[in-house]
Amino acid sequence: MRIVLLLVFFISSLFAQESEYTLGQGIKIPQTPLYLGGYISTDYAYFPEQKENRLRIDDIALLAYGRTGKLSYLAEFEYKEFYTKTWGDTKYHEDNTHLLTERVFASYLLDENYRLQVGKFNVPIGFWNLTPINVLRETSSSPLSNSILFPRFITGINLEYKHYSEYELKINILMQENKDLDRKYNNFEIDALYGLGVEYGTHDISLRLDGGYFHLREPLLDEREIYYGLASLKVQKERYEIMAELGTQFSKERTLVPYAGYLQGVYRLTEKHHLISRLESYKQYRSLNASATKDTIAILAYTYRPLYPIALKAEYQFHSLAEQDGVIFSFSVLF
Repeated sequence: MRIVLLLVFFISSLFAQESEYTLGQGIKIPQTPLYLGGYISTDYAYFPEQKENRLRIDDIALLAYGRTGKLSYLAEFEYKEFYTKTWGDTKYHEDNTHLLTERVFASYLLDENYRLQVGKFNVPIGFWNLTPINVLRETSSSPLSNSILFPRFITGINLEYKHYSEYELKINILMQENKDLDRKYNNFEIDALYGLGVEYGTHDISLRLDGGYFHLREPLLDEREIYYGLASLKVQKERYEIMAELGTQFSKERTLVPYAGYLQGVYRLTEKHHLISRLESYKQYRSLNASATKDTIAILAYTYRPLYPIALKAEYQFHSLAEQDGVIFSFSVLF
């Protein structure tokens, strides 16, 4: 908790030095192109079937970012699940004070169509994985498909091509042939990744296809060479948004995740009040000698934003798996 107080004191000191500060846009260091910011996310969950309460300080992150001409850069360091306490039938408490490296990268505009990104960053796959900060997402939880199909982070290179006319075409080529910059901050421990993504969009509809390969440092179901594929759709209107992703994961010998995906709808009652529903489903093999795990999840959620960088969220999850239903309340703010 001492680290939290130091973070609050640090940010407050910066605020006092910058009268033109706008919440969510960071503090500009005088006479430099560098900005400092951060975010905090907390949540409370209750699982009635398990009679379990959980309170977490989930994210405490520091951001440093800026732009100089064609060069932009970002560094993000984070305490993940900094404080967790459960009570009820099960009592548990843990402090996690290991500072993790989530993203460190530089991006350079080669010309009006090409951009080169180098470092550790979110893999440009689908749409959900491109919004890594909790406060900017619509729900407290993320679809499970975003964590079981592909690595969320790459330590390598992304060459991006964009074409604008009456439509938008985007192509991403991904390459990694080395260990992760911080192997403790990724959902898969990898030492190689190659991928290709193609996105086509108009002013309110975007379609995207992604596919690739990654190599695991430790085998999964006796497999190290894993392939993935993902198809994504996003529809954005003034009052509503629809987003869907469906993917699979396999090796040369077997299918590891036959399917995993979600369909989410957001309805904006007002600029500050949003209603969200999401339907998820997946089938995953976790053991060579066991049948697949399957679950279908329905989520009803509400998000209130008094200001855009502040989010108060509530959601209820209905699971087809026994004893998985629960309610989650969260608060997050971007500095």
